[in-house]
Amino acid sequence: MANVRVRFPSLLASLLKLPKSIEVSGETLGDALEELCRHRPSLAVHLFDESGEFREHVLCFVNETNSRESEASKLVLRDGDTITILQAVSGG
Repeated sequence: MANVRVRFPSLLASLLKLPKSIEVSGETLGDALEELCRHRPSLAVHLFDESGEFREHVLCFVNETNSRESEASKLVLRDGDTITILQAVSGG
């Protein structure tokens, strides 16, 4: 089981009163995100749609790897990895 750090965008951290980063553990990205949402349930609705997939405007990176380029939930984690959550902002 890997211990990793999850970093959040300032807007999301502020909205949900989260620290800028949280440590979680898991063997895969899916495991780590599951643990994260178990401890911070209000986060899930901002990250995932009704089918359990990342919302269209949410990007998730493990170190430098964009999770959209692979089977996100199966990305294997190592101690010290960083998961970065980004949310696209649009408007006029």
